[in-house]
Amino acid sequence: MNNDRAATVMALEKGRDLFKRMSDPLVSKLEGVEPAVLTWLTLPTGLAAGWCMMSAGTGITGALTFVGAAVLLVLAMALDGLDGNLARATGKVTRWGDYLDHTLDRVLDIVWVLALGYNMVWFGHVELAWIAAMITMFGSYLGTQAQAVAGSRNYGGFSRADRMVLTLIALFSAAIMAWMDMTSLATIQGIDINPISLIVFISGIGGAYTFIIRFTKARTEIQRLDLENPLKK
Repeated sequence: MNNDRAATVMALEKGRDLFKRMSDPLVSKLEGVEPAVLTWLTLPTGLAAGWCMMSAGTGITGALTFVGAAVLLVLAMALDGLDGNLARATGKVTRWGDYLDHTLDRVLDIVWVLALGYNMVWFGHVELAWIAAMITMFGSYLGTQAQAVAGSRNYGGFSRADRMVLTLIALFSAAIMAWMDMTSLATIQGIDINPISLIVFISGIGGAYTFIIRFTKARTEIQRLDLENPLKK
């Protein structure tokens, strides 16, 4: 394991440990709940966050809509972490639960990027939003595919957690601008520069970077496995 990958894994583990300690009291009260219920709840919560992202305008209403999107995004991410903690605490860890969790993560990743891109007040360039969403999906796909082939998750590159933190910053920044009745800091090639357009572009660039990093790391790991334990003919 190289230094970059080790640092990423350590950061993720520390984040998980912190969330586990914070969520333990709630988990103990949810022991009669199936973990899959929490997993499925991330979908309507995430879709509601996406609707707020897409429909937010300007003024006080727009600001409150962006804040609502941020709150729902945090709630969706909390549910996404809570289902796994509940499954481990109750001994209900299953392959189906892991598969469902990853599937809904990918769905919401695409929904959130597209929702921001389809906001006609703050961005409105849907073709660019689709490009960013697809590139984001490619980067995420390589992480799960590496796990399927090599047996270990590849967390290199611009992670989902990185994207979520920056998205939250963008939503709160857009809320401030909306409250001030501003939607643009500048215009370049017909594109308004604001927190929403910036996070769409960052998601696309981050996805491309993630694709390159994860492909390179996966190739090294899989080729090593092929040498040490060749597939049977």
